[in-house]
Amino acid sequence: MATCPLGHTSTDEEFCEVCGREIGGAPVSATADAPPATEAALPPAGTTCQSCGAALAGRFCEECGHDSLAPVPERVPVAVSSDVPPVPADRMPEEATWTATVTADRAYYGSVMEADGPDASGITFPPYCPDRHFPLAGKEISIGRSSRSRGILPDIDLLGPPEDPGVSHLHALLLAQADGTWSIVDLDSANGTLVNDEQKPLRPNVPRPLADGDRVYIGAWTRITLRHN
Repeated sequence: MATCPLGHTSTDEEFCEVCGREIGGAPVSATADAPPATEAALPPAGTTCQSCGAALAGRFCEECGHDSLAPVPERVPVAVSSDVPPVPADRMPEEATWTATVTADRAYYGSVMEADGPDASGITFPPYCPDRHFPLAGKEISIGRSSRSRGILPDIDLLGPPEDPGVSHLHALLLAQADGTWSIVDLDSANGTLVNDEQKPLRPNVPRPLADGDRVYIGAWTRITLRHN
């Protein structure tokens, strides 16, 4: 038990739970100050603060600081201005957003296996690969597989599981355009980047504009679809 300057015993080691004075302060004569509250005047166990409704462990509320022995502070109503009428829900502005959805594409995987022949025999299509959704924000979004030892932490991290071994650690980059759309740039990746049904991979470091619904193929089976919401 701690003792406050007015001689009250308190379980609180910092502030007296009877009078609120700081524990460890200089002794104060009760006659030279306001008459101290007695233990009997404290709120009983289970009492809640009349100001904020929090449970009281002592005289002073730990949530709002209200003195339980003092009158409840008067709440001043806040005036609401009616000068600006509310905006109808159907006229509220909606900010357009883009999302990149990553999934495993079996048809694309089949084409990669056919093109690479026996060299691709060690890569298997994942038995389970739930769609992953990445909201696009900022000026650029990096795509690849993270490598902490090399300090590579792409925004769209395809490290897995499941992990597509055909994706380079820093494979491609999505660049925000002035008109609100995006472009894809292949960062001279090992296995290239394809868009939609085009058979020829993108030229490294050359931006390729993308539209809503365009599909980007990288690695052995990864498809990234851009959607404008």
